[in-house]
Amino acid sequence: MTSDPDGEKPLSVPATQASTGLLTDQYEITMLRAALRSGVAPRRAVFEVFARHLPHGRRYGVVAGTGRLLDAVARFRFGPEELGFLSDAGVADEATLRYLEAYAYSGDIWGYAEGDCYFPGSPILVVEAPFAEAVVLETLVLSILNHDCAIASAASRMVTAAGDRPLVEMGSRRTHELAAVASARAAYIAGFDLTSNLRAGHDYGVPTSGTAAHAFTLVHDSERDAFRAQVDALGPGTTLLVDTYDVATAVRTAVEVAGTGLGAVRIDSGDLLVVARQARAELDSLGATKTRIVVSGDLDEYSIAALGATPVDSYGVGTSLVVGSGVPTAALVYKLVARADEAGDSVPLRAVAKRSVGKPGRPGRKWAVRRRDAAGAALAELITTVPADPGPGDRVLLQPLIRDGEIVGRESLEAARSRHREVRAELPVYALQLSRGYPAIPTVFGPDGD
Repeated sequence: MTSDPDGEKPLSVPATQASTGLLTDQYEITMLRAALRSGVAPRRAVFEVFARHLPHGRRYGVVAGTGRLLDAVARFRFGPEELGFLSDAGVADEATLRYLEAYAYSGDIWGYAEGDCYFPGSPILVVEAPFAEAVVLETLVLSILNHDCAIASAASRMVTAAGDRPLVEMGSRRTHELAAVASARAAYIAGFDLTSNLRAGHDYGVPTSGTAAHAFTLVHDSERDAFRAQVDALGPGTTLLVDTYDVATAVRTAVEVAGTGLGAVRIDSGDLLVVARQARAELDSLGATKTRIVVSGDLDEYSIAALGATPVDSYGVGTSLVVGSGVPTAALVYKLVARADEAGDSVPLRAVAKRSVGKPGRPGRKWAVRRRDAAGAALAELITTVPADPGPGDRVLLQPLIRDGEIVGRESLEAARSRHREVRAELPVYALQLSRGYPAIPTVFGPDGD
């Protein structure tokens, strides 16, 4: 496992070393093939990733997936197997195959730092490279960022709802096996404390945790036998699942088996508002006052908030987390905003944008600054077509990620996690409300930084 230079948590490492070249749509190769023929392939171009709007009622989005994207761009290559497929399928002609065989991204990429928040129109990623190099990255960029930003945005709301109580991500059985790993990573950035997914622990250093399923109780001759087996194997600090049959009876049995030092009990069904209180009263009456109560079972940010007044110590969240709490995509787009009229690094860029009804673009390469007051509270997202002049408390949002094809913006997962905690604290208090509302701060577009 690779460690970052500062010896913090492991850096993001790919779940597989396979090429990412075919993680794309055919129209990327179609455009490349035609661009090579027309001669526009080497023209310098700028693409931007942004969301036209936030999901209905959400106050902010969370940037996640940057580390995974850097790994994926580094592995965007076309070897004999990929080239053979493109040739056999008739997708690429000889000129295109030769181009892809030598493909290695050589341009620049800037982006909002992972863990930062974004708003409508925020240019969270800026890609500048020859058109041919940049256009083929569209699907790869969007598939990673749309997923991870959606998960992190939902997770952040759940963290807010939970307050100081820990959250465990346990959604692996409710999504694609690799999406589960990415979801655990994104949730950790947003403030979740643990994951049940071991691959996320291996690949990204996310702390892992696990209890037991009802099957473990059912395979034993009695609930007591199941508890005894688990305690014998893992010690009294383990977490026992107590809702297979009757919760009150199970709690008493659990304490009898593990003693008053029992680590925790987990409740996965029933009216959690009522059952959690009953379990706490039972544990306290038995002297297990330090035994924690973990609840799970189709929780989302709203049910977590509703449990705030109950004696619950932590939450396990599965399905709702890995589907973005009903919003499985961040609705990010990848659009060309500037291009040169001919090849060459010194050729000036011309601002461009489509004029589609309902989907107009904003032309020109963008810069972004978060305006903040003297106390550090966020006031507005300022988007300009020239570098802005930030005030004393303002934050420049776009950071270099890749320069001349070399990754320069890699950082630890802990840095992204810490950043999100700090950035969320900048937002107005109403930004953390779960009720529907407008974006927490306005997005202000201007031609310059004044």
